[in-house]
Amino acid sequence: MAEQERQQQRTPSIGMRSGAGRNPFAPGAKPKNAKGTMLRIVKIYLRWAKTIFVAVLLTVVSSLISVAIPYYIGKTFNTLHISDLSVDTDKLVSIQGILLCLYLSNWLLNSINGYMTLKVSQKLVFTLRTEFFKKMQKLPLKFYDTRSHGDTMSRITNDVENISSIIAQTTTQLIASIVTLVGSLAVMISLNIPLTLVVLLCVPLVSVLTKMIASKSRIYFKEQQRSLGVLNGVIEENILGLKMVKAFDRQEEVILQFKEINERLCESSNKAQIWSGYMMPLMNVINNFIFAVVSMIGGILSVSYGLSVGTVVSFLNYSKQFSQPLNSVAVMFNTIQSALAGAERVFEILDYEEETTDVVDAIEMKNPTGEVAFHNVCFSYDFAKPILDNVNFHVNPGEVIALVGETGAGKTTIVNLLTRFYDADSGEIMIDGVPITHIRRDSLRRCFSVVLQDTSLFSGTILDNIRYSNMKATEEEVVKAAKIAHAHDFIVKLPKGYTTLVSATTDNLSQGQRQLISIARAVLCDSPILILDEATSSVDTKTEKEIQKALVRLMQNRTSFLIAHRLSTIRDADHIMVIGNGQILEYGNHQSLMELKGRYYEMVMSQMGRTVA
Repeated sequence: MAEQERQQQRTPSIGMRSGAGRNPFAPGAKPKNAKGTMLRIVKIYLRWAKTIFVAVLLTVVSSLISVAIPYYIGKTFNTLHISDLSVDTDKLVSIQGILLCLYLSNWLLNSINGYMTLKVSQKLVFTLRTEFFKKMQKLPLKFYDTRSHGDTMSRITNDVENISSIIAQTTTQLIASIVTLVGSLAVMISLNIPLTLVVLLCVPLVSVLTKMIASKSRIYFKEQQRSLGVLNGVIEENILGLKMVKAFDRQEEVILQFKEINERLCESSNKAQIWSGYMMPLMNVINNFIFAVVSMIGGILSVSYGLSVGTVVSFLNYSKQFSQPLNSVAVMFNTIQSALAGAERVFEILDYEEETTDVVDAIEMKNPTGEVAFHNVCFSYDFAKPILDNVNFHVNPGEVIALVGETGAGKTTIVNLLTRFYDADSGEIMIDGVPITHIRRDSLRRCFSVVLQDTSLFSGTILDNIRYSNMKATEEEVVKAAKIAHAHDFIVKLPKGYTTLVSATTDNLSQGQRQLISIARAVLCDSPILILDEATSSVDTKTEKEIQKALVRLMQNRTSFLIAHRLSTIRDADHIMVIGNGQILEYGNHQSLMELKGRYYEMVMSQMGRTVA
């Protein structure tokens, strides 16, 4: 809702909305539970266990083929007899045929495996995005009141996509690396133990290098993800508020703000990529060092101890093949650091406390009449400063109640509590004698037709937007509702009439026209309780009077709550409640409150331009 008093009580600053105040991914912060995050990803991944089993099997077979290839390469060189410079042609052709089959089989298996792995990874992204969006529908309003919308959007787009890199790049690589390492080690031991020990020198070198680089890059990858979320928040805010930016000539300040955050993102991204970029050059140094040592010792063993040339050649290939999986695992650490940073941000939202669930015996409201009662209701947004303090009132079915008071008094808060956008800290709210906490939430929401000060249109036609409150309504019913709301006349004058496309951000309609569509939507809803939160604040005086006539028809036989700063719009209300200091200061109709000459009388006189003696 357009909760001005709530925002006044605790409107977050830009930095706070960006998550800077308590962001778990600030520079130097460690993952809350990296192991747990990875296990959660694996658990989701295992939903496609059959496909994964086939992919793992193909990976194992492909890795074993890769292990066999250097062995047969060595056999190829052994067909050459140095003593008489002869070649065993039949054996050479046979081995070459085997190598050709191995290479083709490896290519085919890797292609199939890559396709299956990428398909599963995209399914995982699809599943995570779906679950994330479902979660967004269940989150309480307080979540959106304290979070940057751009940061939330970044999590469902960039961070979820980042998680797929774990699946696409690391899962099969990790399995292939393990099989290749074990298989290569087994073959090398069977061929020659001294040369095997030389190749194993790369293990401690790679381990030390990986640990050093991963510890540095992890910090910057997290900062990169956080800064990206902040940047998206700034972009989203400035696109939506571009008119205000231009109206107040704040372009330079906005550019500087964007530049500052973009520089932080650029700096963290550079450092993350630089540190991760160190990995491959240093790995190549280790690989070449091991290759040189194997060549030297292999040459000595071949010349002095009769080791076959083919065995030395096999070891030279195995030295490359043995270090390659280690390289892959090392590089995977950098990918995993970035992906886990994104995964934690996604799971943070998925783990966020949802709206309180319905009680076990929650009832379905059938034919509600619209009787409303508040009994000793207390509420605060931050548990520090109370907004409502022991509020009591009773509304009979069909009565019109106007809520007036200064900004921040708690008018819209009462409506928020009634619709259970928030739950009261204490006290009881009842509809038709039933506590709203004992009513199914979806059934409770169907009791209300709502028109807010801030209009919300969705991408689609005007017809779709009016029908949003009742998807089963016919086109004739939509037109009838638009006529009651005085929206029909301007709609039919549009080039495409009711099929004109609109959205939340485009400006092909004026603010007043958008408000009229919102009112038509409320008319079509046909609920027993009507809530009008500054519903006519965006229209001109002439249109306002026309809407008021329409609302008189709309409010017949409905319990109506009117929130208005223009007191002229609520004179005919059955009861007027003056809200202030968290309490109901005055209660009565217009005439009785004017005779009381209290706070309401002062407000009316002030709006009429008269001073109160």
